[in-house]
Amino acid sequence: MKIHANKGFTLVEIAIVLVIVGLLIGGVLKGQEMITNAKLKRIESDNAGIAAAMFSYQDRYLQLPGDDSGAGGDGTDPGRFNLYGTADANNGDGDGLIGGNWTPAAATDESAMFWMHLRAAGLVPGGGTDTTQPSNAYGGLVGIRDGALDIAGHVTIFGQIEGPIAKIIEARLDDGVPDSGRIQAGQSSGGSPIDMDDATATGSTSYDDAERYSIAFRL
Repeated sequence: MKIHANKGFTLVEIAIVLVIVGLLIGGVLKGQEMITNAKLKRIESDNAGIAAAMFSYQDRYLQLPGDDSGAGGDGTDPGRFNLYGTADANNGDGDGLIGGNWTPAAATDESAMFWMHLRAAGLVPGGGTDTTQPSNAYGGLVGIRDGALDIAGHVTIFGQIEGPIAKIIEARLDDGVPDSGRIQAGQSSGGSPIDMDDATATGSTSYDDAERYSIAFRL
C-alpha cells in the first residue's frame, strides 16, 4: 500500500506568485496616479483657458464678457452678436466688474452672462444663448466673480476639489497655504462649508485629505 505525501508549493512557485501580485498592485497604483495627474492637468488647463478666453474677449471688444454693455440688441440695433432680443436682459452694465455670485442666482446675472458672451464670441464651446456653468474634473461647478476670500479682482472658482488635489495645486502654483496668495480655498464639505460669495469669509488654514474644497484662482 502506497502512501502519497501532500505536496506544497515550492519556493520558486511562491516567488512567481508574489511577483505577479506585485505587478498587478503596481499596475493599479500606476493607473490611479495617471488618472489623478490627468484630472489635475485638466483643472490647471481649464483655468488657463478661461483666463485666455476672458482676456481675448476684452482685447477684441474692450469690455469684459458678462459685463459687456453692447452684447445684446435694443430693438433697433441688433447688438454685437445679433443673437439677443433686448439689451436689458443680455447686456452687462459696463462698469468693468463682473457682478453676481459665482453660482449665479439668475441667468441675467453678469457671472452667468459671462459664459453666454464667451460662447457667442466663439471663445468657449457652446451656443451663444447658453449660460450653463461648466463642470470641472471632480464634478463641481466652475464659476467667476469679482473677488473672493482675501483675493481682490476677478477670480475663477472650482468647486468640490478633493483635499489631496487642492494641496498639489496650491503647492505647484502658489505658496502652499490655502488662506493667502493668488490661490485660496475654503472647505466645501464637512460641518460648515464656506460661502465663497460671503465678503467676510476667510479661507481654510490647512488642507484635509478627507475634505473637499472650493478653490479661487486670481485671474
